[in-house]
Amino acid sequence: MRESVVGRNRLRGALAPVLTPFDQDREPDFPAFLAHCRWLLGNDVGLAIFGTNSEAASLSADERIALTEGLLEAGIPAHKLMPGTGACSVKEAVRLTRHAVQNGASSVLMLPPFYFKNVSEEGVFSYYADVIDAVAEPNLAIYLYHIPQLTQVPITLSLIERLLKRYPRAIAGAKDSSGDWANSKAMIESFGKEGFDVFPASEVLLSNAISIGGVGCISATVNVNPAAISGLVRALDDNRPSHETRALQAEVDEVRRTFQSFELISAMKSALAHFTGRSAWKIVRPPLTPLGPSAQADLLKKLASLQFSMPVDQ
Repeated sequence: MRESVVGRNRLRGALAPVLTPFDQDREPDFPAFLAHCRWLLGNDVGLAIFGTNSEAASLSADERIALTEGLLEAGIPAHKLMPGTGACSVKEAVRLTRHAVQNGASSVLMLPPFYFKNVSEEGVFSYYADVIDAVAEPNLAIYLYHIPQLTQVPITLSLIERLLKRYPRAIAGAKDSSGDWANSKAMIESFGKEGFDVFPASEVLLSNAISIGGVGCISATVNVNPAAISGLVRALDDNRPSHETRALQAEVDEVRRTFQSFELISAMKSALAHFTGRSAWKIVRPPLTPLGPSAQADLLKKLASLQFSMPVDQ
């Protein structure tokens, strides 16, 4: 096995790309953010702060750093954090990544630069190489973030191979948000035995992924269904009877389908507003918009038909 980050305290299982709560002025609401993170940790999931569902693209670097420092000062364990640190600017990505690593985060999740389209693989390789060389931290562990439907910049198998060859200790794995199981499967089968951890971006793929060496999922709906999803991961890891894992998989799949039948971020925030009693959870930053009253009523009706509950103490 390659000399790598294998053996470090690496996150596995279910991770939430943590939703970012805002106040009436659309400023980050740190007390609500902290409460949500504590609730998620209490349900045995990790914290992939500043992912797509965190509205990270609408947060400044200063806001991300301030929120991270706030969590650490409040006692959130740094090793439970996988901050998103990708940016179009190499300098901004270096700043965010260095801050995460120097403050003890287990790893970082890094988008490729996403403004220029049809860029060469060499260009994407150079971006990651420049960040790794500039950060120059021995504990750096990068998860490559493949979400080509948004970035239009894919993380190809050949790019992974090149990065692993040049930076075997710094490249820890990938989050595959393509929604293409064949691609996730190829990542796991091609590099999983080398200590390259692959997280599909939906719990719908958990049974498939874990059965061939995937390590969990980094999924939007872990924000609202953490106990059930982490329970499914444990059942799969424990090799419980297939009829039991199939039933658990079917339950989380149905909840996922319900939320993603709406605008996903706004739907999850609406559900949190309902179950926590904190109406400000509905607030999103532009260009997103909150669910309207009719859509929210429809969402809650569908959740009630599933007997879905969210026992929160936020």
